[in-house]
Amino acid sequence: MGAEAFATVESGSSKVPDHVAIIMDGNGRWAAANGVSRSKGHRKGADAVREAVEGAISCGVRYLTLYAFSSENWNRPPEEVTDLMGLLRMYLKKEVRTFAKEGVRLRVIGRRDTLAPDIRGLIEDAESKTRHNSRINLVIALSYGSREEIVMAARSIAEAVASGAETADQIDESRIGRALYTEGLPDPDLIIRTSGEQRLSNFLLWQAAYAEFLFSPVLWPDFTRETFTRAVAEFQSRDRRFGARP
Repeated sequence: MGAEAFATVESGSSKVPDHVAIIMDGNGRWAAANGVSRSKGHRKGADAVREAVEGAISCGVRYLTLYAFSSENWNRPPEEVTDLMGLLRMYLKKEVRTFAKEGVRLRVIGRRDTLAPDIRGLIEDAESKTRHNSRINLVIALSYGSREEIVMAARSIAEAVASGAETADQIDESRIGRALYTEGLPDPDLIIRTSGEQRLSNFLLWQAAYAEFLFSPVLWPDFTRETFTRAVAEFQSRDRRFGARP
């Protein structure tokens, strides 16, 4: 979708999405197109995270969730996974001080037990140092898979029922929501996927029930705050009815 397809963002509008989620896709294709290694593509992609955060803040978005590493990504070549984990370490060390200073609250969702102990420590430190911030909530999905998340939620609820702590008739949508990684977060209003691909790739399947979708041809490393602003303007132009008659 080109820039000409977007309108201007209505500042302060009630139609500004409260929660935007982004499937960050295209690092490898950007690297190939620019004749550089995939490693450099991932590093350029990390720079785009800053652009997305600043774009979200400028638009008044309160929650920004970024799909950084899926549970399926562990199947990539070992050297690429090692590079991505090294980049994650560097990012957490570098950005936590900036987040704390700029009012960004960081939260990580996903299977932390699959991450290296030092990375888990960096995550816990970053979450602790930013927990009182309220300018924007930045949620990073790491080693995350939505089907697995739903299975784990179902298992925990089943165990609660089996132990007698809960009854089956207490299980409703709200109860399932509280068992997910995203407990306490609003469902996404807008989900953006970059690079032109048009699928969710096992991302926020339960939470995306009424989300608007925007599929952009922009490769993730080329994503800017202006790209984010145009996406929000497109969201504002849509009529969300949540199943009601027009």
